[in-house]
Amino acid sequence: MTDYRRLRVALLGAGAVGSQVASLLLRHGDELADRAGARLELVGIAVRDVDAPRDVELPRELYTTDAETLITGADIVIELMGGIEPARSHILLGLGSGADVVTANKALLATHGPEIYEAADRVGASVYYEAAAAGAIPIIRPLRDSLAGDRVVRIMGIVNGTTNYILDRMDTEGADFADVLADAQRLGYAEADPTADVEGYDAAQKAAILASLAFHTTVPLESVHCEGITTITASMIEEARDAGFVIKLLAVCERLDGDGTESISVRVYPALVPRSHPLAAVHGANNAVFVEAEAAGSLMFYGAGAGGVQTASAVLGDVVSAARRHIAGGTGVGESTRANLPIVSIGHVMTRYQITLEVPDEPGVLATIAGLLSDGHVSVATLVQTMVLAEDGSEGTSARLIIGTHRATDSALRDAVERLADSDVVERVVSVLRVEGE
Repeated sequence: MTDYRRLRVALLGAGAVGSQVASLLLRHGDELADRAGARLELVGIAVRDVDAPRDVELPRELYTTDAETLITGADIVIELMGGIEPARSHILLGLGSGADVVTANKALLATHGPEIYEAADRVGASVYYEAAAAGAIPIIRPLRDSLAGDRVVRIMGIVNGTTNYILDRMDTEGADFADVLADAQRLGYAEADPTADVEGYDAAQKAAILASLAFHTTVPLESVHCEGITTITASMIEEARDAGFVIKLLAVCERLDGDGTESISVRVYPALVPRSHPLAAVHGANNAVFVEAEAAGSLMFYGAGAGGVQTASAVLGDVVSAARRHIAGGTGVGESTRANLPIVSIGHVMTRYQITLEVPDEPGVLATIAGLLSDGHVSVATLVQTMVLAEDGSEGTSARLIIGTHRATDSALRDAVERLADSDVVERVVSVLRVEGE
């Protein structure tokens, strides 16, 4: 057995991911030592309650409630507690003690990332967070390292497994949102309180991280436009299918060029994706990130976006990288945010809409609607009209219009929808969805 240098590893949190990380560290210690060039000794696991029931059986003597002592004696700190505090304080303590930090905490990085990166830079340490954006999918290193010499133009990704599972089931089975959400909770894909997932907040945190890396610009979470999927209905899914689309919750990070100046847009919302696009084929709780770069072209990263053992894979990859840095010596790799590109609101983004309306089945309605759109500098690309049936199945007095627009600024399109909603010839705005990936 090779006599490797020993590195002390402190683990914070023993939940679904933390317990798997600990188990893999203990089971595969020899293999990891060969890869890292150092023996990774798990010296303790900080938890709130050492006697709490856990799915993975680990040596009881590893558990401790004294996180601070554990952290200050470690070479590498793995933070898998989640949340903002005490995770933030623990990470800053670890960095201040000279340790490298590995974390999967997207919420923390999206809100306090600059503070944490600056703390690491001051002491020459590194922060690794491959598991923070898309679970087991390797996307952080490609953006931070492999594409550092390229110019990323756009990122479009499915980065939340819960919402993709819900929308995929609605698409393939015609199920209702509430029924599929209940199934997702029963299967463990969704939390008892699914707000962070279904309202898009989780995806927005990941979008902020990805955009910061791709565009070398600090992206505050409050700059990310965020919409969820709670308004998506089975009829909207069916209409999308008939038009050749699938609805996905997308994180879109885009470089914009206008009037000789560059800016970026970061947004999360449900969108219509053509069924020919690679993201349309992402099923179940899987994630995928589609990257467009000037030189490299189109790249797609696909795989499990969540799960204890899957996410543990990404965490351990970071641990090995941290160990190699310790052995090689030198300062850590800092974050590149020197571009400082301005972040524009969603109103400046060029996009197109699919607008579904219920209108009276009367002469002149189409002309009035076309005029309202034209007044707002929005033109019609496609139009499909169907009858709205009465409860007894007979033809009613209303028609349903599905209008596809040409590209315009998002603000112009939203103004057009407001004019339609206020018009006497529109009974109801049924749905409004943006189109991406064409």
